[in-house]
Amino acid sequence: MVALLFSAHFSSAVKSDIHFKGLPISKNDSGMLTFNPAVEEILKSKLTTVFLPAVYTIVFAVGLPTNAMAIWVFVFRSKKKTPATICMASLALSDLLFVTWIPLKVAYHLKGNNWIYGEGLCRVLVGCFYGNMYSSVLFVTCISMHRCRRIVDPLLSQRENNHTMLAVSVAIFLSSWLATVPLYMYDQAVHIGQLNITTCHDVTKNADVKRSGIYFLSMGVFGFIIPSVVCIAAYVTMLRHLKSSAIDKTVAKRRRKPAVLIATVLVMFLVCFTPSNIMLLVHYGLLLSGNPNAAYGFYVATLCLASLNSCLDPFLYYFVSEDFRSNVKNTLICRSIRTVDRMKVSFNPLKYSKTSSTYNSDSTQTQSSSCQEEQ
Repeated sequence: MVALLFSAHFSSAVKSDIHFKGLPISKNDSGMLTFNPAVEEILKSKLTTVFLPAVYTIVFAVGLPTNAMAIWVFVFRSKKKTPATICMASLALSDLLFVTWIPLKVAYHLKGNNWIYGEGLCRVLVGCFYGNMYSSVLFVTCISMHRCRRIVDPLLSQRENNHTMLAVSVAIFLSSWLATVPLYMYDQAVHIGQLNITTCHDVTKNADVKRSGIYFLSMGVFGFIIPSVVCIAAYVTMLRHLKSSAIDKTVAKRRRKPAVLIATVLVMFLVCFTPSNIMLLVHYGLLLSGNPNAAYGFYVATLCLASLNSCLDPFLYYFVSEDFRSNVKNTLICRSIRTVDRMKVSFNPLKYSKTSSTYNSDSTQTQSSSCQEEQ
């Protein structure tokens, strides 16, 4: 989440009477900013205590099983490992690591934004949130560039190198998580005596405002704006190439599906990441300049929206990778067939065979055998 206090190191020439939604904020003896009714209203509103935990619960309920299945399919079911498979498996792993921490965030909001799990876990939660956000942006950008190269240069598959993509994925993980190190260097859990709660990343101490502001502005530029430009350029290039190569109706029809897919992925990327990162830049820009953010409620909602990518990414794999689709379908169908066969064996009466002197069931195993062969 973000800072709710709007003050840094002000010079003597700046007035100490700062306004947030028209209400003054002042410093107490300890140097912390005291709360005004508007800040208390946000921390106690249904936006943060009802809406946010509801959305995060959905993200956890959908993201945990789908990302776990995605990793299982990519690692154990995919017979041919490709650079795209490696990149998507890495993205699924990043999302899975993120959703495992969501129950703590849900509990935090349901308790009225009161963090009871200590400073260490709060820092880990914040690091996982932003680490997932920026690693997801980089992995989606990587997938976009790979698809662009394959469409522009169809012979690329003959020169693909899994080791290169594996190295790129490791580099993305390392860079994304190392970039969150500054978040571990200052207090994320701050006790608010007036409200008798301890917030986690919702309030920033006066001494840490400048540090956090510079950090998030830098991450907004290098972790979102630059990758977004690369991603959009890749999709524009793909669409132009698909349009120019569609010389007859048959080719145009065949190219329509990739074009729709490209548009879908781009929309998902923009919806999940653009609002939150734009508001991050706006919020911390205002924070450093000492101006209040009147749209703070919208800002909090956009950060929550960014977490939806963790449960939408598995559907991206499903539409992007034909191999992933076939493996998922085969896994689900075969599991259903085996369940039905077990029930048949359980309920069908056993018949005595005079030739083999054994009891056998009439249930057939044809479909199950075919499933085993496909594995």
